[in-house]
Amino acid sequence: MTNSVWVYVDQFKGAALPASWETLGAAKKLAGELGTGVTAIVLGHNVEGIAKETFYYGADAVTLCDDATLADFRVRPYAAVLAKLADDAKPQVVLGPATTRARDVFGFVAVDFESGTISDATALALKDGAAYVTRPVYAGKLIGTAVCKDRRPQLITLRPRAFPKPEPDASRSGEINNVPAVLKEDEIATKVVDYAIEEGKVSLTDAKIIVSGGRGVGGPEGFAPVRALAETLGGALGASRAAVDAGWIPYSHQVGQTGKTVSPDLYVACGISGAIQHQAGMRTAKLIVAINKDKEAPIFKLARYGVVGDLFQIVPALTAEFKKRLGK
Repeated sequence: MTNSVWVYVDQFKGAALPASWETLGAAKKLAGELGTGVTAIVLGHNVEGIAKETFYYGADAVTLCDDATLADFRVRPYAAVLAKLADDAKPQVVLGPATTRARDVFGFVAVDFESGTISDATALALKDGAAYVTRPVYAGKLIGTAVCKDRRPQLITLRPRAFPKPEPDASRSGEINNVPAVLKEDEIATKVVDYAIEEGKVSLTDAKIIVSGGRGVGGPEGFAPVRALAETLGGALGASRAAVDAGWIPYSHQVGQTGKTVSPDLYVACGISGAIQHQAGMRTAKLIVAINKDKEAPIFKLARYGVVGDLFQIVPALTAEFKKRLGK
């Protein structure tokens, strides 16, 4: 593997996450500036189809580790493969989507290299042979630039939906380099017993539309109109930390500094005051709409459109109107 820009392709149950393709697009641009190619790293079991698909999105070469020990995600065996590959080939930059799994893997690999990882990049620029990373800091109130000048590889995760997803070209193909796993099953401490997957729900991280509820919904039943609007728009259901901490909705829906960081095309905040911790997770949304009965709520300073009023009147009215216009 001679390419100095790599992309770790995050996949779950045999399907690559859209953020992985966005990362490939960003890597292709960076590699062009460096005068090199892009190698995609695909880890898992029965994932040869993903390996072939990476060429459609810009990969010039693929390294594939397809092994039963990687059938379920466990950070140790995944990180061990990526670390060994990087140690052998010494790439300059390894990019990955800023998903939970990729963040875990990159953290472990960084420790192996006595280096660090730069997370949640929203822009990349090349200067003096190093990748300079633009990322939000201080709960999103400021934008900072980070760089790893001395250690290689530079390990960088990119915020989902912060970079455009390239158009796939099914005519592209290339060489797939198969490599073995590093750890044997009896060397892996953790065992995955089962997965509990919420069927039919849109992923918060990948969602183009998110409708979130906060303390203003008043209780678990208060999420019913918020959920109805999200489903009508084909979006995901989000929540503030206050609502999650109150036990009204599972943590998997939490948006904010201690939850998911999202960048949808549309974010509708219902009964959310807009604490800085919540803003840190959604302020990069392209369009923010706030609905709150408190006209002094901080969320209105961030929103492009704001409605002061009772969400239990406004949200159902919006849902009814959207159903009418969408023919639902």
